[in-house]
Amino acid sequence: MVLDYRITEENSIQILVLSGELIDKNQATGLIKEMDELLELDKNKLVIDLSDLKYMNSSGLNVLIQLLTKTRTSGGDSVICHVSKKVNDLLIITKLNTLFKVADTKEDAMKLLG
Repeated sequence: MVLDYRITEENSIQILVLSGELIDKNQATGLIKEMDELLELDKNKLVIDLSDLKYMNSSGLNVLIQLLTKTRTSGGDSVICHVSKKVNDLLIITKLNTLFKVADTKEDAMKLLG
């Protein structure tokens, strides 16, 4: 299965919905490029919705870290929502749950971004 994504905007917050599998950083080349373009326009608040993501490995986590770093470096932030048990376990094992803000729903994530 391949990675698919879509980015929409709600209330000046970018909503990134990932679906499929994120297992290779090369899968996310287009995504990273598109986010860079948005960040150049000061669109630096990002909700990462994982509700349709079936599987992610350490390479996938690296992509999430890249997105988080890019938004924070540009003065914004990222919040992950709809995290599956498997992905949440991966965040806990790698201690990345202390780095990422995690919300149950997209609405909660948007509130965290203000």
